[in-house]
Amino acid sequence: MSVTTLAPVPISSPLPAGLRGRTVAIVGGSSGIGLAAGALLASVGARVALVARDPGRLAAAVDRLRTTPGASVLGITADGTDEDELDRALDQAGSVEHVLVTAGGFGVGELLDTPREQVREVVDGRIWGAYGAARAAARRLPAGGSITFSSGVYLARPIPGASAAIAAIGAVEGLTRALAVELAPRRLRVNAVRYGVVDTPLSRGSMALGDDAAVAAAGQAVPLGRFGTPQEAASAALFLMANNFATGTVLTIDGGQSLV
Repeated sequence: MSVTTLAPVPISSPLPAGLRGRTVAIVGGSSGIGLAAGALLASVGARVALVARDPGRLAAAVDRLRTTPGASVLGITADGTDEDELDRALDQAGSVEHVLVTAGGFGVGELLDTPREQVREVVDGRIWGAYGAARAAARRLPAGGSITFSSGVYLARPIPGASAAIAAIGAVEGLTRALAVELAPRRLRVNAVRYGVVDTPLSRGSMALGDDAAVAAAGQAVPLGRFGTPQEAASAALFLMANNFATGTVLTIDGGQSLV
């Protein structure tokens, strides 16, 4: 289908305050980086729609964000890997300007000991979750709208036993650049944030870090001496949403992990 070329992408404030009054749907917004992004967005006056599978965690996340004075927060239960459910969720969210995808696991397993079926869910969730979110978003976003994906530092600095998960992350970065070109005639922007290790429940669980002392000890190996906070990671996504001249960008926020 041909697309009529629009006027140039609109000019707006590239600061996070420029997101005031805009609606941002966060797929995977009930914890970790997604929840932190929701809190930052609420603090600058954006309308936030959290999309997550677990109703209990989602309700707790919505209640947490609503403690921000003047916050406008909506919780929508949906599977972020199911395009039909994402279609429904974005319809429920109403007029959406930006979509942030933070959902996705990180499975591990040595190549020769790990059959494809064991990592299929992680790989499919990353690749097809991102693809489905992009399809659902691209049908709705206005000119200047954006889609922001999540990547990871292990793509640049691989670790043993995670080949399938790393390959899936690489596919998301490839999708980011390809869609930035494909959706440019619609004046839609597509970016990704390549995160280092961030102190979230997911990373604590995957690294078997049971308490704050264990997290602090493990983080000493990072050049800056600690892991990132969810807020530090999430702020990168806000930058990409607000800056209307950013597209096809993979922004690395890793505390220098990729350098060592």
